[in-house]
Amino acid sequence: QVQLVESGGGLVQPGGSLRLSCAASGSIFSIYAMNWYRQAPGKQRELVAIITGGGSRTYADSVKGRFTISRDNAKNTVYLQMNNLKPEDTAVYYCNTVRGEFHYWGQGTQVTVSS
Repeated sequence: QVQLVESGGGLVQPGGSLRLSCAASGSIFSIYAMNWYRQAPGKQRELVAIITGGGSRTYADSVKGRFTISRDNAKNTVYLQMNNLKPEDTAVYYCNTVRGEFHYWGQGTQVTVSS
C-alpha cells in the first residue's frame, strides 16, 4: 500500500511560479518512477512529467522548458517546479506511482493561473 499526499497548489498570476510536493509513504520509494498528472475542467487527465528511480525525466511538450520534476529519496518526496505559468496550466495536479498492477494516486492539489 502506498499513500501519496500532494501540497503546494494555489492561485498565481500568469508568469508566476509554484512548487508542488508529493510525499509518499508505505513502500520503498527510491527505485520506483513517480509521475505528475493534471486534469483541467472538462478535459481528460494528462501526464505532465515522469521521473524514474534512476533520475531520468520526461515531460509533456506543453510544459517542456517551464516545469522541472525532481525527487528527494531521503524524504520520500517528489517535486514539480512550475515556472512561467500560463492560464492553460490551470488544473488539479495529481501525484501517481505504479507498483506492479496497482496505480496509486494522491488527492490532488488545485493550481489556478489567473490575473
